[in-house]
Amino acid sequence: MAAGRAPLGLRRWLSSPAPAPRVCVVGSGPAGFYTAQHILKHHGGAQVDIYEKLPVPFGLVRFGVAPDHPEVKNVINTFTQTAHSGRCAYYGNVTVGRDVTVPELRQAYHAVVLSYGAEDNRVLGIPGENLSGVYSARAFVGWYNGLPENRDLKPDLSCETALILGHGNVALDIARILLSPLQLLRKTDITDSSLAALACSKVKRVWLVGRRGPLQVAFTIKELREMINLPGARAVLDPADFTGLESAVKDAPRPRKRLTELMIKTALEKPREKPVEAQAAQAAAPREWGLKFQRSPQEVLPTPDGKRARGVRMALTRLEGSGDSARAIPTGEVEELECGLVLSSIGYRSLPLDPAVPFDTQRGIIPNSSGRVEGVPGLYCSGWVKRGPTGVIITTMNDSFDTAQSVLEDLQGGVLDMSPSREGFGAVESILRSRGVRPVSFSDWEKIDAAEVARGKAAGKPREKIVDPAEMLRLIGH
Repeated sequence: MAAGRAPLGLRRWLSSPAPAPRVCVVGSGPAGFYTAQHILKHHGGAQVDIYEKLPVPFGLVRFGVAPDHPEVKNVINTFTQTAHSGRCAYYGNVTVGRDVTVPELRQAYHAVVLSYGAEDNRVLGIPGENLSGVYSARAFVGWYNGLPENRDLKPDLSCETALILGHGNVALDIARILLSPLQLLRKTDITDSSLAALACSKVKRVWLVGRRGPLQVAFTIKELREMINLPGARAVLDPADFTGLESAVKDAPRPRKRLTELMIKTALEKPREKPVEAQAAQAAAPREWGLKFQRSPQEVLPTPDGKRARGVRMALTRLEGSGDSARAIPTGEVEELECGLVLSSIGYRSLPLDPAVPFDTQRGIIPNSSGRVEGVPGLYCSGWVKRGPTGVIITTMNDSFDTAQSVLEDLQGGVLDMSPSREGFGAVESILRSRGVRPVSFSDWEKIDAAEVARGKAAGKPREKIVDPAEMLRLIGH
């Protein structure tokens, strides 16, 4: 052996750097993108591939945020920067669990993060919820936001009174969309077909009903203020619902205190205390909305032919306990509210993705510890499928950074099998090809994006969403 030269085997070992970690993220909503962003930022060599079942990215930022809240969608700029990173790739139009399984992804990647969100809604579990005229908030929001699976919803808006079950921000979003003047909606990216349906809507009264009281509402002050200031709609709040709350809320956290004070002020404000113009506008307001408390739905009542909703029977409740932990207990009394449109806004729900992934059906989450899936090394989860469908985008961001940190710790701590044979997308590509699946790239998405923006411009809107995946794929020559 020549002097000073290491044996061949050792030489190969010395010269082969550790393989770049290949990480796969399933789902391209906020949880997926924030997880990818954190890993790319804190690991200089990691390659992150994001898989999405739709051709288009961004999840609930695109399909959940209300069209009249464009500022909330600004996070898309950050996500686009992440997608443009040389170490990040986007593969749309790939359904994990069908086109490629989780075990196949685990074979191809050093770490797999499930961030696919909550694709279903909680059901009321009461008689009549399948009648015509009853919709889940998730489907209704998907309809006006252009979610492909809800594009044919055709909600019946021919009644005067709508009832929304739930006191969260989504419930307020829906009430606002139902009552907003058309000229406001025309300037948003609401879909063309839902705008046409709202133009013919007869709905002029919306009740938002909750099982608990004013101190337990889940919406935030920004959304409530927006609703109170909505042109052409007046708030109808019963002063009796707020008796004694000023003292009860004295020591509450500041956000809860301010929110309750705004409800009390709105309930107690006499018309004559407002400026004359505001009084006149209020009196002439063609539409109205209100909050109803301590009512729990028992049954959606059918029309005489048994086909459509004509109202909801509700149990009146009393509260046991206080604050967020207060429970609503039926008193035995009931009340009927007439309405032809019922929207159930009681929460989203995650579904199991693949038999190989543990799933807690009771809680609707993947059992995990700091995002590490229990009993499956190298598998992680972030976002709603990790912690349940609650919180706003910032909550999801922090939660996703937490999961990403677990991945980084495991990469550094030698916990993961870092075998160089894991080729990432190279391995997945041949699986997809054999199954006739053609992924959509991020630059393909940018062509769809440009087409939507151009269509919107022609109509004086920020964009006109394409709602049919087949049309999206035609557009990019798939």
